[in-house]
Amino acid sequence: MTQENRIRVGIGGWTFEPWRSNFYPGGLAHHRELEYASRQLSAIEVNGTYYSSQKPASFRKWFDETPEDFMFSLKAIRYATNRRVLAEAGDSVSRFIESGIAELRHKLGPIVWQFAPTKRFEPADFEAFLKLLPGSIDGLPLRHVLDVRHESFKSAAYLALARKYRCATVFTDSDDYPSFADLTGDFLYARLMRTEPTHAAGVEPRVLDALALCATRWRDGGEPDGLPRIEPVAARAAPRDVFLYFISGAKEKAPAAAMALLQRLG
Repeated sequence: MTQENRIRVGIGGWTFEPWRSNFYPGGLAHHRELEYASRQLSAIEVNGTYYSSQKPASFRKWFDETPEDFMFSLKAIRYATNRRVLAEAGDSVSRFIESGIAELRHKLGPIVWQFAPTKRFEPADFEAFLKLLPGSIDGLPLRHVLDVRHESFKSAAYLALARKYRCATVFTDSDDYPSFADLTGDFLYARLMRTEPTHAAGVEPRVLDALALCATRWRDGGEPDGLPRIEPVAARAAPRDVFLYFISGAKEKAPAAAMALLQRLG
């Protein structure tokens, strides 16, 4: 089963104490929070896989508890990316890919490889790392997205390398990390970090309207105006999948922001 040209909107994880008073129904058992969240949103980015390995049974459980058209993005284990020499990450990459993620089947979304803010772009070593990323596991195609957090990645050389290996790049909407919307893969992945506690939906209505317009243009093969970029906007491309996650900022507002954006997208 495949999911073609969808805009998916979600949050990071599903276990967060403040959500039990402003998102989850009162009295909902904690073990049912994923079941509930997955029916209000269309995707979730799993952060726990960054910190520790999960068992195949956990991925099967997530699959069973969520709707047929739901998707999970997984943050790859930190031991693969938080190292001085990325070329030596082969064992960590393999252990993560073979940890049971294929149990998610068609609900497996992009795999996020997040690098430390101190990790500079070193072309040869970074290319050696990209060569380690497999295209599939157990016949399941894999999509990789790179969350690069050092200013040195804002270069044409990085963009060319990511495109060579068909890896997307996270568009981080934040003042704390490099923010550029140049497309390097065949899907768009954005982490939105500007929710504020003063707004009912975490962001102003005009911001939600702008995000909906951006998401639609990305999905339809275009690119929105006014976003930070390294290179000029490319020619119109084929329709693409779009993943938007409300992460960080006023995290307690993330579900409200995601649901408000989904409402605008219909």
